[in-house]
Amino acid sequence: MLPFLKGWERMSENKRRNFLVHGGILAVAGILVRIIGMFYRIPLMNIIGSEGNGIYSVAYNIYNIMLVLSSYGLPMAVSKLISARFITKQYKNAAQIFKCSLIVSVCTGGAAALLLFFGAGVIENLYKGVPGLAIPLRVLAPTIFFVAVMGVMRGFYQGQGTMIPTAVSQLIEQIINALVSILAAYLLTRTFKASVDVAAYGAAGGTMGTAMGALTGLIFLIVLYIIYRPAFRRMIRRDKVSALQEPSEVYRVIILTMIPIILGQTLYQISAVIDDAMFSNMMVGRDVSANIKADLGNFSSSYSLLIGIPQGVASAMSASMLPSVVASYTQKDIVSVRDKIANTIKTNMFIAIPSFIGLFTLGKPIIQLLFSSYDSSQGGVMLKIGAIAVVFYTLATVTSSALQGIDKMNAPVKHSLISLVVHIVLVYVLLRWSRLGIYAIVIGNASFPVLIFILNLRSLRKYIGYNMEYMKTFVIPFVCSVIMGIAVTAVYKILYSAVHVNAAALAAAFAAAAVTYFGTLFLCRRRGIY
Repeated sequence: MLPFLKGWERMSENKRRNFLVHGGILAVAGILVRIIGMFYRIPLMNIIGSEGNGIYSVAYNIYNIMLVLSSYGLPMAVSKLISARFITKQYKNAAQIFKCSLIVSVCTGGAAALLLFFGAGVIENLYKGVPGLAIPLRVLAPTIFFVAVMGVMRGFYQGQGTMIPTAVSQLIEQIINALVSILAAYLLTRTFKASVDVAAYGAAGGTMGTAMGALTGLIFLIVLYIIYRPAFRRMIRRDKVSALQEPSEVYRVIILTMIPIILGQTLYQISAVIDDAMFSNMMVGRDVSANIKADLGNFSSSYSLLIGIPQGVASAMSASMLPSVVASYTQKDIVSVRDKIANTIKTNMFIAIPSFIGLFTLGKPIIQLLFSSYDSSQGGVMLKIGAIAVVFYTLATVTSSALQGIDKMNAPVKHSLISLVVHIVLVYVLLRWSRLGIYAIVIGNASFPVLIFILNLRSLRKYIGYNMEYMKTFVIPFVCSVIMGIAVTAVYKILYSAVHVNAAALAAAFAAAAVTYFGTLFLCRRRGIY
């Protein structure tokens, strides 16, 4: 049996106490996945060009909406429900939830895949500035089905307190995604180089990698379940406490758990789709944007891709925290719930705050190194304006997951809806009555999670008496990060002026960042203030 399957029969209390360890494993995998994603996007974007990347980013945002509506809530819902039953040793009920969740995923994922495939032409007509959009959308459609089923499998393992199957499947998925995306984009752009839709076919090659990666990840998790199934069946046979529910009741519980998670994430994802639609339509005929598709492509790479790397840590830590918080809340251990939330936020800020400062100070040279064909000046300004989003998206993600863990499923939805309304009004006003252009989208993106976090924090204080610790969580990491930012800026400028080699100057700046940030944190710890 594979090493990470050992002990599942006795699963759990120890794993639940070590949720930060498993969250760390998933976070490392998430960072690696995003690094792989960033590096394969470099040759991909060079192959498909800025217009192809603009089509790719718009198609991906639409795909994300369909994915959220059909299956996004499944991993967290299954994880939450499985965790609550494992902590009370109701293995028969856990198995029933797993089976019913798979049926739900097949139905919702299949329906969304068919809708996207046959509705791609209609969707393209809504984006006047993005012709050819239907081509990558049709390639993406089957991916929704694969991801829906895969989400149930991941939630099943996460609910038992282990993040390793999810982490390994994510890495496999991304590696296949990278290889197939580059190869398919290269072949399709060469095949259709004489077509007016060559950029769209290039984008379709990139989305083909997404589909094949998801299919490979799903196959891995299915094989893993086949190996684990005998152990799980023994646990079911020993179950003497489960009172099996009617299938209709199980479906109701699954759907009612999914819906708030789906709605909350839909409101976040739909903000990106609305932004794309507003920008691509409102910039037509104006001299604010020289190339709509190129601006959207630069935003999705120079900005979104880079800030997405540290944000992956928050998603991983939240996924790990959820079953652990559910377990403590089920046992009425509110003190433990508060401690787990506090530890998760502190761990995330340890990474998010220096990431924000690093992107703020070194954003332009990083873009020059990674995306040589893109406007690094525009990308650098985007990061100076919007890198703070790393911090607030992290806080919004963790606090939303915490509210879901304590059965306040509707609270994050209400908060996301309020924030979405404010976001749409803000972006519309900036696009309509200013000349900010794509920077209006950056401002809207950075401001969106701020209100969610504030409202989430107020709810956590109301429901479980949670009070955030500010000095060790925010102030000390921020001060250490500012010192780091000053050091890396000086090192980069001095070395670049001496050798005029961007990569060498960045390497030295990264080394200086590690020394100054961890060094100042170490001094704070030695003095007992961190």
